[in-house]
Amino acid sequence: MPTSHIEKKGAKAKGKSALQKAARLASTQRSHFQKTASTHVTYLWPAATDLHVSCNTEDSQIGVAAAAAAAMAIRNFWSMAAAAVGFRLVLVLFGGDLHLASRPEVSTPLTSIRRLAEGYWLKQASMSPYSGSMYHGSPLLLSVLGPLTNKSLIFVAVDFIAAMLIRATGRRLQIARNRRLKSLELTEAVSNSVNVSAGDIASLIYLWNPWAIVTCVGSCTSPIENLMVVIMIYGACSRLAPLAAFGYVMATHLSLYPAILIVPIILLLGYGPDAPPTKVFRIKRSSASKTGVSDNDKSSRSRDVQQFLWKPVFHFILWMLFWTFYVLLLSSIVLNKVGGLQEMFKKTYGFILTVKDLSPNIGVLWYFFAEVFDFFRSFFLIVFNMNIVFMVLPLAIRLKHRPCFLAFIYTAIVAILKSYPSVGDSALYLGLLGLFANELAEMQFTFFLFFGYIGVSLLSPVMHNLWIWRGTGNANFYFATGLAYTCLQTVLVVESVSSMIKHDRKLRLLVTA
Repeated sequence: MPTSHIEKKGAKAKGKSALQKAARLASTQRSHFQKTASTHVTYLWPAATDLHVSCNTEDSQIGVAAAAAAAMAIRNFWSMAAAAVGFRLVLVLFGGDLHLASRPEVSTPLTSIRRLAEGYWLKQASMSPYSGSMYHGSPLLLSVLGPLTNKSLIFVAVDFIAAMLIRATGRRLQIARNRRLKSLELTEAVSNSVNVSAGDIASLIYLWNPWAIVTCVGSCTSPIENLMVVIMIYGACSRLAPLAAFGYVMATHLSLYPAILIVPIILLLGYGPDAPPTKVFRIKRSSASKTGVSDNDKSSRSRDVQQFLWKPVFHFILWMLFWTFYVLLLSSIVLNKVGGLQEMFKKTYGFILTVKDLSPNIGVLWYFFAEVFDFFRSFFLIVFNMNIVFMVLPLAIRLKHRPCFLAFIYTAIVAILKSYPSVGDSALYLGLLGLFANELAEMQFTFFLFFGYIGVSLLSPVMHNLWIWRGTGNANFYFATGLAYTCLQTVLVVESVSSMIKHDRKLRLLVTA
């Protein structure tokens, strides 16, 4: 009896010390995350310990208030979306001539509605729309937008459809994210956190982005290009091969650069929406086998591990070939007797790759090729065009488990390095950035980036006015704003990738803990 009594007391002491250690570990991790992370990502610490440690009253009140704020934002989504659409309609119908179509930040030689009107007039006069080196867009846009070049409401509808597809994509990503976290037994991370609706946030960011508004009101073709990219991403997230192929073919037809998005599209169709790294699931499965988990739980976790499916990819390739043939057939019909496909490729893709138009824009290539010697022009054309291609493979290898985020990164890189950029390109990737509001909550330099974008938006028209109209400046003034704009986008891309990698690393540490 005395021996058993001593053993019981020792067991109680050991259990008490273990509970004290666990409580100290929980409090340490909690204080660490309160110092380093924002309020809406403090879901990580309870999942790490999986202990029933009670929160104090103040923290619970903060969590309830934040959750109520998130719910309020979701409830007001449709009113905010309607206000954004109404604001566009007011500017289009009653805003008068805002001269946005002539702004170099808004309109480029590829997206200018005035150049499209010129091409449409040439086609109506039985001449090639590409004669005179004015129009460099798709011949299909001539048939669709040609009669609607004066205060058309089609761009408002295009923006609204793109925003709704972004919202639907965000909801699919959110469902996949919650399911994967639950399979990793991070259920408290899903239930106790302020799990913001990334789809609603991304949609509202796109609708209320001033750059998206000015491109819509300025009636340039950037919203249509953005819509095709969004259709492609939504179709791939939903594993709708015909829709994804249609968006990909049309986006590549309107602008050459979305061709690199075939890598994340194939990964989305094969692996599905974004998920934690496969290594995290393997660690969880190995730990479960050691602790003696049932076979049903093991099979459910093995299903959550990303397995590449070739069937939707094969369907995507077939549909891509079909849509390519169909688009080229329609283009040849539109250009019948006034041109041909060879001239179309030369005046569209060739114009993009050779950078023949050196009119000022928000990018940096126009200034560089205006200064470079003609002897080195071909060399630097190859260098700048290959810069985009060189980044495709390394990013795909590192972020293959997050193909939708990879598509966002590729879109941002294209906006930085394309030959004729506009603020409409930035409006697209900033909208896609909202899809990862939960994962990128700890991204650094957000204050600097936010006000940097505002500063560039205000300084760019001022510098352009000083250079072109007042004559008190020179090209360096406007180029400086373009250079600052490029640097800001580069910082955004680097910080986004770094934050996503840190997020995946935290998930792995939580699972191993």
